[in-house]
Amino acid sequence: MREVLTPGKLSISDRFYLVTHTSLTQIPPSPTTGTHKVKYHPSEDQDFRLHVDHTPVDLTLIMPHYRALHQPVGHKMSMVVRNRSGPTKLKVCRNTPLSRFYLEVHSDTSDVTVWVPSDFKGRIFHTGKATFSAGFFNRIMRNARINEPFAEDLPNEDNIFVHTQGHIMFRMWDIQACGPENVPKETLKRLFGCARRAPETTIDWDFLIED
Repeated sequence: MREVLTPGKLSISDRFYLVTHTSLTQIPPSPTTGTHKVKYHPSEDQDFRLHVDHTPVDLTLIMPHYRALHQPVGHKMSMVVRNRSGPTKLKVCRNTPLSRFYLEVHSDTSDVTVWVPSDFKGRIFHTGKATFSAGFFNRIMRNARINEPFAEDLPNEDNIFVHTQGHIMFRMWDIQACGPENVPKETLKRLFGCARRAPETTIDWDFLIED
């Protein structure tokens, strides 16, 4: 059974949003913790939407491994998360590269951590400074275009947009292990140069950190 929001755990403003929002959309109330399977919603602007103010968010978002009935071939699963000040952690999981996605995360001051699937290929735009885990650097960086000017939306690419004044961390979701990156293993690869060299980017590597 899919986990839903527990009103007793939410702030007054968050509960008010749920009451007003759910009457205007066909998307079921979104959870703030646990695992959630993202489904195609043809009558909505987004396939997943979560708006809260001060509630911590720790979600595993599972992309569908099949194309839904009437879903356009080039459709990207669209997800938007807004959290004014609560910490936000999102794990984007998939087992097929055919399930392309578009993720937006908006916040005023929240710290945001995003686990990106290891087969990611596309564009990542973020405000302020961001840090990248060893797994992200080893497996994803070569296929990611960081903060490049947006020219056109390519159908075979993923897109991530993170806007916050808080700290941003990008980590790797290992699609082969079906779990978060093995930090010691990926750190050793990084330290001993076992991973392929990533192309030059405009990132300030003084901000590259490890656990």
